[in-house]
Amino acid sequence: MDRQRAGDEGAGKGESEDVGVEAPEGDPGFWHVWSARVRELLGQILDGTPAAIAVLDTELRFRYVNATLAHMNGVPAAEHLGRTVAEVVPGVEAREDVLRAVIADGIPRETISSGHTQADSPLERRYWHGAYHRLKQDGRTLGIVGIVLEISAARQEQRELERARERLALLDEAATRVGTTLDMDTTCQELAEFLVAKLADAATVKVLPEHGTSRTPRDGSLRLRRVALAAVPELEVMMRPLGRPGEYVDHQPGSSVVRCLEAGRPVIDNLMDEQDMGNAAAHTGNVSAYLAAGIHSALIVPLTARGHDVGTVTMVRAGDSPLFDETDAVIAQDLAGRAAISLDNARRYTTEHNAVVQLQRALLAEPGRPHPDIDVAYRYRPAGRGVLVGGDWYETVALDDGRTLLALGDVMGHGLEAAVAMSRYQAMLRVVAAREPGPDRILLELDHLLHTTAADRPATCVIAIADPRRGICTYASAGHLPPVVFRPDGRATLLPVPPGPPLGTGHSRYVSFTAPCEPGHTLLLYTDGLIERRHEDIDASLCRLTRIRGCPAPEDLLDLVLDRVAPADPEDDIALVAARYNRA
Repeated sequence: MDRQRAGDEGAGKGESEDVGVEAPEGDPGFWHVWSARVRELLGQILDGTPAAIAVLDTELRFRYVNATLAHMNGVPAAEHLGRTVAEVVPGVEAREDVLRAVIADGIPRETISSGHTQADSPLERRYWHGAYHRLKQDGRTLGIVGIVLEISAARQEQRELERARERLALLDEAATRVGTTLDMDTTCQELAEFLVAKLADAATVKVLPEHGTSRTPRDGSLRLRRVALAAVPELEVMMRPLGRPGEYVDHQPGSSVVRCLEAGRPVIDNLMDEQDMGNAAAHTGNVSAYLAAGIHSALIVPLTARGHDVGTVTMVRAGDSPLFDETDAVIAQDLAGRAAISLDNARRYTTEHNAVVQLQRALLAEPGRPHPDIDVAYRYRPAGRGVLVGGDWYETVALDDGRTLLALGDVMGHGLEAAVAMSRYQAMLRVVAAREPGPDRILLELDHLLHTTAADRPATCVIAIADPRRGICTYASAGHLPPVVFRPDGRATLLPVPPGPPLGTGHSRYVSFTAPCEPGHTLLLYTDGLIERRHEDIDASLCRLTRIRGCPAPEDLLDLVLDRVAPADPEDDIALVAARYNRA
């Protein structure tokens, strides 16, 4: 073949020119006799198509390229002819094994090739889909025809979709493994361990101190509390000298953590030398330890929830691990955002929990004093760490006629509102008890007052009024569990006090119940947190309580009851009152 049709920059406007080349020595005769007319017709058909088309001989040398392929390769059409694919575009993985297989057996094939041609491209890597079939004449193989379409954009979209799916899968997994409790330190440790398993060789979670916890350093540095630290086994020993959970760390101005929180976005520090690492670190004293551990890359991500900063996560990679990149930063920021909400929830819960506990302890610390002939003991045990404090309460009132009132109640619900409602019930009881003679009348008056004041939290309550002079004790219940009397012979008996409706419902009626109040008998009042169990009938729970034998002093009885009956990790608060009539 002495001339070859090829398009130049004007080919897209329908203009083209014949490009003459000398046929390489030894070429098959077909290429020598390819007429100008054939080349012209082929050019009219193929130069205008958006598909890149090439004809190659059996040695994989270009014999024809259209304008699209020339533009795609960034090489003029004439400079293709007589040269192999590897010579024209050495940066492309052209899958010559597939092309030679088509020449050998004649079976058409499709394949994906990738790399970079001589044409400029902003893409990190380009991809092409090629379809090839063999050319034959008179039973003789002449070469192959290839039709190539660039699929870089589609491939990039596919990769982005795959990355999005991976990020979603990672976030779904994190949702089940991070934030499993309302304890802040536990949540931080879960986050650090998850990041080490998925993204980093080591991870540290630090949080901003709560107000009043620690003073702000005077040198302008930023103080954070290191809450959690995790590392792969190879780094675990080396990371120990760098700090431990619970201590405060002051970060120098301009350090990576400070820059991260000021900008509100991730900071990537890669391939740091000793000076860079000293500038990025919290303080320069740890630089030698970082270098000794082989740390070469760091990623710091802010923990931000509901518009305010919670803390930071610092991840590092060492040894043969790759450097952090923007994709890692996006994934880490997604994880940190989810975790920050859990941390903020934990901090809010902890703040409310501590406030409620302090309020409840203050209210329960000073119950009224009984008359001297009644020995009374109290005990309060809050629910497990993951449960909001409830509204359990108790009270003792020494009445003017020598009687002593004992009361124990449980406001429905948990949290600060339940604790506040508890204080309201307690205060009302003291007022009503001074003017009403019997426990049933006291409950009726309390119910009326709470109903008329639109109390939105009903409560159960049991009242016992001990009358030592008459040797009796009178009871009334507003939906509460029955009292227990422990007799001197060691037997325990549930008292059949009729349970009326809970307080606060309005228009209720309560019935009193009177039983002997003899010296040596010990009365026990308790809230449902003591005996209730999931998947257990209440009668079985009460039976467990009455199986306790012995009649110790009130303080000892409470210890015995909590030891033998109370659950190890109660799901609800437990309040107990034990009283013994001591008059001979």
